[in-house]
Amino acid sequence: MNNLTERLGQLYASAVYDALRSMGHDNCVLPPGISALIPNQKLAGEIFTIDGHFEVGQDANKTLLEWSTVLSKAPSGKVLICQPNTHEVALMGELSSEVLKRKGVLGYIVDGASRDVSFLLENEFPTFCRFNTPKDIVGRWVAKSMGEPIEIGGVRIVSGDYVLADIDGAVIIPRSLAEEAITATEVKASTETEMRSALMDGMDPVDAYKKYGVF
Repeated sequence: MNNLTERLGQLYASAVYDALRSMGHDNCVLPPGISALIPNQKLAGEIFTIDGHFEVGQDANKTLLEWSTVLSKAPSGKVLICQPNTHEVALMGELSSEVLKRKGVLGYIVDGASRDVSFLLENEFPTFCRFNTPKDIVGRWVAKSMGEPIEIGGVRIVSGDYVLADIDGAVIIPRSLAEEAITATEVKASTETEMRSALMDGMDPVDAYKKYGVF
């Protein structure tokens, strides 16, 4: 796990968003429908992207072989983010999550569905998705690219960018801004801790804002 991933994992999504907004990068939050299967789970790390193609009537064996290839090529130490371009089928399930977890993949975010959810909850592989469905990809879905730029909810995502996802949502941090944004968030978090103590000790909120410049 790299240093930026470790530092990012100590933060929370709302604070990272605040830092990016102050840097002029407001368009960085994935749609609110994408949330964790386990509400209190956090997922932080460098991104590797998957882009998909949905079409009914594809060869069943080909679709399963293609998905097996995705699992085989998924790099360890990364967060996979998938734009499946469909809300018809599930793009994560029991066996897939077990394989990715054993490979050291940090977690998975999909602009779509998961299945076998009881097993995903049991193995605690961090998964963020829109909804659940029993429908699988067989004969209907293949990955058209891996590692190439994708877009989710108007947010452009490039492999090598970073993500922090928690109960508030998922924030995408461009690689070029990652060090600056994480450092700024760490400073803000420290300031907020001091401000919180001051408020608990009875400081007026207006005076606290004037002193600390955050809220």
